[in-house]
Amino acid sequence: MSDNSQATAHEEDHTGPVKTPKQLLLAAFFSFVIPIFVIIGLVYYVTSANKPAAGSVNVEKATAERIQKVGMVEIRDANREMKSGEEVYKAQCAACHAVGAAGAPKFGDAGAWGARVKTGFDALYNSAIKGKGAMGAQAGGDFSDYEIGRAVVFLANAGGGKFDEPKKPEPAAK
Repeated sequence: MSDNSQATAHEEDHTGPVKTPKQLLLAAFFSFVIPIFVIIGLVYYVTSANKPAAGSVNVEKATAERIQKVGMVEIRDANREMKSGEEVYKAQCAACHAVGAAGAPKFGDAGAWGARVKTGFDALYNSAIKGKGAMGAQAGGDFSDYEIGRAVVFLANAGGGKFDEPKKPEPAAK
């Protein structure tokens, strides 16, 4: 082998796939353009799956759901006729106290109510208002605290208590 052929063979070993300036420009162009189109395609694919069909969204309802109030104010008639202890018991308390569900003392069971009656009206009333054991808090429900107090007296007196009915609260001064 001649020295000249060795030099040519040596140069060919170090050359890459790009042999002309045109190939270099095409390689540079496609190395930037193809990834951009791939990224655009992936973005389109990912975002298109979450789009609802045209006309399938009730815009007014969707807007109302997004801006709905966190809380609400309920205005009740303060001058309504107050329910008796028996009426409140039947509406609110009888579900558990009539059958003794979840450990509730049964209506009229003097043995079950005896120890509770000894704690006094205030303790029984606070248990009813704030909740105790499996019984949830009764305050803030369909009945006023005064009506809950009347139900406590009705239940406790049926179980052997001798409590007087709570006094009706005075209307707030205007």
